[in-house]
Amino acid sequence: MRNIAIRLSYDGSAYHGWQTQAEEATVQQTVERAVEKVMKHPAHVTGCGRTDAGVHAMRYCANFRTDCAIPVERIPLALNSRLPADIAVQAAVEAPEDFNAIGSCLQKEYIYKIHNSRIRDPFLDRRACFWPAPLDAETMDAAAAAFVGTHDFAAVRSVGTETKTTVRTVHWCRAARDGDVITVAVCANGFLYNMVRAIVGTLVYASDGKLSPADIPALLEAGDRRLTGPTMPPQGLYMHRVWYDGAVGQMMEDSGMDISDRLC
Repeated sequence: MRNIAIRLSYDGSAYHGWQTQAEEATVQQTVERAVEKVMKHPAHVTGCGRTDAGVHAMRYCANFRTDCAIPVERIPLALNSRLPADIAVQAAVEAPEDFNAIGSCLQKEYIYKIHNSRIRDPFLDRRACFWPAPLDAETMDAAAAAFVGTHDFAAVRSVGTETKTTVRTVHWCRAARDGDVITVAVCANGFLYNMVRAIVGTLVYASDGKLSPADIPALLEAGDRRLTGPTMPPQGLYMHRVWYDGAVGQMMEDSGMDISDRLC
């Protein structure tokens, strides 16, 4: 049985997140149907993490097992012929037997995009959070730096998925403005439910003067979700990069900057 890892990207606007649900369209079930049509057998596709309704992925890793002999280099085109236009498989590779897209992941980076302008842009409506009030990207970046390190992140976690611990290590957290778009990038060894969206909400609070960047360590120590910023809307959030060892890691990096990076 072959273990196939794929790199895909998707616009999550039409989907109720990654994970299969009984009555809602999801990315996982859409990809699984394409795999089943191409491979001619039922398949379970394991994703590198859950994304919520309306959340996008510039780079996402998933794996599935098959006894189909189709050459690995033909798998992306074959799957794309069965997928809708808002999901694309960009690459595929033979993965080790013990590879698992979520369990083998070393770290992930999410980005969040805020369209900070008084005038709405219809082309960014589902690709960025529209925020007409002025935001100070430098203050947001100063606040972002306070999240870096190993902390208990219960203060920026929504109640939802159960987890053994709320301690995570954030490798970097930064905010930068490019014209009317502010991008927040957060890389960590793992994420809690709505963690990035709550971090960004806290950065917005810092920009608005509702808290100071210097307050954030104490807020994390307190662990009280009510004291930090709001959970931002989903459409600004993207899974941006995912890291692995070996051939899968090489596949996830091979293409350089994807078209989705250039357009967003």
